[in-house]
Amino acid sequence: MVIVLFDGFAFGMLLFVLSVGLSVTLGLMNFINLAHGAFGMLGGYVAVTVMRQLGFPFLLALPAAFLAAALISIVFERTLFRRLYGATELNQVLFTIGVVFVAAAVATYVFGTVQQVLPLPSWLRGSVMIAGMPFGIYRIFLIVVALIVTAVLVFGLERTRLGAQIRAAVDDQRVAQGLGLDVSRIFGITFALGSGLAGLGGALAVEIVGLDPSFGFHFLVYVLIVVSVGGLGSITGSFVGAALLGIGDVAGKYFVPEAGSFLIYLLLVAILFVRPLGLFGKR
Repeated sequence: MVIVLFDGFAFGMLLFVLSVGLSVTLGLMNFINLAHGAFGMLGGYVAVTVMRQLGFPFLLALPAAFLAAALISIVFERTLFRRLYGATELNQVLFTIGVVFVAAAVATYVFGTVQQVLPLPSWLRGSVMIAGMPFGIYRIFLIVVALIVTAVLVFGLERTRLGAQIRAAVDDQRVAQGLGLDVSRIFGITFALGSGLAGLGGALAVEIVGLDPSFGFHFLVYVLIVVSVGGLGSITGSFVGAALLGIGDVAGKYFVPEAGSFLIYLLLVAILFVRPLGLFGKR
């Protein structure tokens, strides 16, 4: 039981890193970016490529994945997505899901349809015995990374000047512009941060779930569930929601394998029935 909870929590922390960026962009910018999963896929392929082709160590491949997704997202935000900020939700959904289809086609053309393997360093393989039970080292690493990301995001949004500017721009763009804030630049930084976190999550996910051109579609469902359960724009909500869903998904597949894949959806319905705005949602 303890191992199931541990594995579920580790999977939940992977979902958190993948989804918190969408929670930030959707909750703070009111932009429905269904292409978020494509940036996660991009981060995974960047990590695999730089490790295999360039000989990057794993700990250097992770920031490379973050930076690649963030930088490419800036190009998309400046040239394409920015035009949709004032568009209807339907237009945002149709366009961004189209980007996922294009990204999947490009990934298939460049890398093929085979599952990619990430060569982990020896110190992240295997398990350690704690109280007579084996705990996977890589899953412990995932939990540590997620906790670090949570701390950095909370501190950045609540304690820094940039965080205050982001909150001000979200609350009232016109007033923020009147105070001299460059709202366009602030939204660009926010979008890059969210996409970079997706890239980091994609790189971390390769060892757990593999990587192929369908990654952007497969994990988009999980990401949307986490954001819905946690509440828009809430880092705490994303963390708690991802942990609950990760544990529920792994426990369901372990204890009720014939119905395990559906339990996460039942959990989603039950939570939203009681809390329609999510666990920590305010709007």
